[in-house]
Amino acid sequence: MMMKKQIMMMLAFASLTALASFGAVAETKLVVGASNVPHAEILEQAKPILAKEGIDLVIKPFQDYILPNTALASHDIDANYFQHVPYLNSVLKDHAGDKSYDFVSAGAIHIEPIGIYSKKYKSLKDLPDNGKIIMRDAVAEEGRILSIFEKAGVIKLKPGVSKVDARITDVVENPKHLKFLANVEGALLPQMYNNDEGDAVVINANYAIDAGLNPTKDPIAVESGENNPYANIITVHKADVNKPEIVALVKVLHSQAIQDFIRQKYQGAVIPVNQ
Repeated sequence: MMMKKQIMMMLAFASLTALASFGAVAETKLVVGASNVPHAEILEQAKPILAKEGIDLVIKPFQDYILPNTALASHDIDANYFQHVPYLNSVLKDHAGDKSYDFVSAGAIHIEPIGIYSKKYKSLKDLPDNGKIIMRDAVAEEGRILSIFEKAGVIKLKPGVSKVDARITDVVENPKHLKFLANVEGALLPQMYNNDEGDAVVINANYAIDAGLNPTKDPIAVESGENNPYANIITVHKADVNKPEIVALVKVLHSQAIQDFIRQKYQGAVIPVNQ
């Protein structure tokens, strides 16, 4: 009788162990590389919601715009969340023929209107002759930035060139002879502004927020969020775009709860989109 009881207990323990193991296997791990602000903060809000769906969201922070794609190419992460489509297209062009860079967008999540900051001047029209404009070293951002200057009437771009495709070489009228210096790593731009370098510094909203700046109040000019092609996206390998955990991630990030969080937290410095 004692032996039978021991056997029953052992079988019950084995069943519980098997169930626990099954539960562990059933949970899907999803590793997403993201910029600290606002991307990782937004993902933190999505984490408990995804956990209820059996998805363990692991957020891997990055401080630059190169390594998140390198990590995705090598499958160290499952997705990244830091870039917009024009930047992604420039990366794909640079890695043409490299099958590990078979990236696509799984969905657009938010826009970060880029700002132009100056400690010396109150508007773009106040900038001096031969003024130095310090910019991020990203060709994909040039048209975006130049469009702000053109809208302010400070420069003119070549007729017919699109906002996305415009380059510094497409400036055809520049009465103030402004010098556009696109040679600085994005993360260093807030420090250059704080050091009062150049006459104006162009800073992406994520780096501005991370540095304690207010991207809606501190700049002397800000790009419009309307019809803005620079929405930040969830980037994945082409073969993974329809994976249940990727679809679930994008669905949660498009949810009312997350979009309300973005609006309330960032007060216009980050604008949610649902594309």
